[in-house]
Amino acid sequence: MSKTASDVSVAPTTHPSIVGGLAIAIGGAVLFSMKAVVAKLLYRYHIDAVTLIGFRMMFSFPVFAAVALWKMRTEPPIAVRDRWRLGGLGLIGYYLSSFLDFSGLQYISVGLERLILFLTPTFVLMITALFFKRRIGRAEWLALALSYCGIVLVFAHDLVGGKGSTVTGSLLVLGSAVCYAIYLLGTGEMVRRIGALRLVAYAMSASSVACIVQFFVLRPASMLVQPLPVYELSLVNGIFCTIFPVFMTMAAVQRIGATTASQAGMVGPVSTLFLGWAILGEPITTVQLAGTGLVLGGIYLLSKKKTTS
Repeated sequence: MSKTASDVSVAPTTHPSIVGGLAIAIGGAVLFSMKAVVAKLLYRYHIDAVTLIGFRMMFSFPVFAAVALWKMRTEPPIAVRDRWRLGGLGLIGYYLSSFLDFSGLQYISVGLERLILFLTPTFVLMITALFFKRRIGRAEWLALALSYCGIVLVFAHDLVGGKGSTVTGSLLVLGSAVCYAIYLLGTGEMVRRIGALRLVAYAMSASSVACIVQFFVLRPASMLVQPLPVYELSLVNGIFCTIFPVFMTMAAVQRIGATTASQAGMVGPVSTLFLGWAILGEPITTVQLAGTGLVLGGIYLLSKKKTTS
């Protein structure tokens, strides 16, 4: 009798929590995917990747720095070795990865960019197989095959618009995905010891400083003077496409777990495809939809394999 009553009392609170977690994960994925669209809009004002990420981090840095300082005062200090490691990984995962990504967006569509970035889990798998001698199973090979067939399909489709620029842009974004995969592998064990919030705040603060310093070293201070839309779009990029999705993803993981949150994040490439069509006028073709479906199918299989292994 008491068990039934307990089940009844728990059920109403559990369901809204799952629904809320899914909504947060989907919202975070859509907002994070929007950065490609915002970047395309910013490039219309003839700024480059250095200026774009410099402005992005100028708007987002105060928030991440505030969280980092709060964690420094309220939690025990982390080891010096971890500080250096975290700083280096932050530079790879957020500074270099972002720079390559935004550089690649100057040449390719937002749909192709999002699909290439979505291959990050496959790079994690391949890096662990090459350097840590982890065996890749049949299901994982199938997931890899589906994902890369989808990318080849969309890549071949976009080559029609310009071979040189598509290859250049794709290679840059590919480098971005590899950098982020290295970051994920390097911070996987640190998350348990340091905590996700502190880890992200420190890593983002380190990358923000690097992006801002890079801007002032490579560009004259006069580049700070831009048309009003550049400031508005950069504010959107820094707050709604950087700060919000980072914390929303963390909140979703706490509510529904990393696996379910990552599966909900699969809406990202699809949302980018339609946002690119609605805002930028990029066409949506049957080939692009088919390629997107293959990539999502492959990543879904890979995520399911992880939950059962």
